[in-house]
Amino acid sequence: MANCITLFRFVLLFPLIWLAYRGAPGWQLFNAPLLIFIIALDGLDGYVARKRGESSNFGSVFDIAIDRVVELVLWVVLAHLGLVPIWVAIVFLVRGTTVDALRFAAASEGHQTAFGMMRSPLGRFLVAGRFMRGFYGTVKAIAFAWLFFFQPWPALWPDLWAQISGIVQPVGYGLVLVSVALCIIRGVPAIWESLTAFGFVLDFRQWRETTRSAFK
Repeated sequence: MANCITLFRFVLLFPLIWLAYRGAPGWQLFNAPLLIFIIALDGLDGYVARKRGESSNFGSVFDIAIDRVVELVLWVVLAHLGLVPIWVAIVFLVRGTTVDALRFAAASEGHQTAFGMMRSPLGRFLVAGRFMRGFYGTVKAIAFAWLFFFQPWPALWPDLWAQISGIVQPVGYGLVLVSVALCIIRGVPAIWESLTAFGFVLDFRQWRETTRSAFK
């Protein structure tokens, strides 16, 4: 059941994209509620998995993969629609794919979970901590909902939009910038500790000490 909810969340992404591109302005008002519903399902599938005893490695990986697909597709769509700068989508694409690849490699070598490999207190707080994970997800959800909610307003209510756009757009851009900042702040320790688990950081340190010794 939990995996079906995860799959349903993925399927709902496509009507949202269609509405954002092809829907009449009046229908685009449903984008924000649909997005919130998709995000709510993200919490529901984990709850159902725990309650029904359906937790599994596949379910965990499947849920993370769908989370990443939904997030990255939304950033790309928003950038293509001109609602966020293209560099924002690039930052999330680079960070997301890099972190996921390194986590997979480290987990394959050491049989560690994505959050379990975080060793430092700061890394555990920023990446694995429940507060930061929830805060990061909430900020992104508000940013997505804000941008999609106001997307049809210029066409529906041009006069009203002319009056409030000076407030709405800066707030939206501020939410996006906070999302980007959190993305980077949480990404750096995830990448560093993944490299540490994979042995790269140790090799780099040994190379640095060897290089220093050679030039003394």
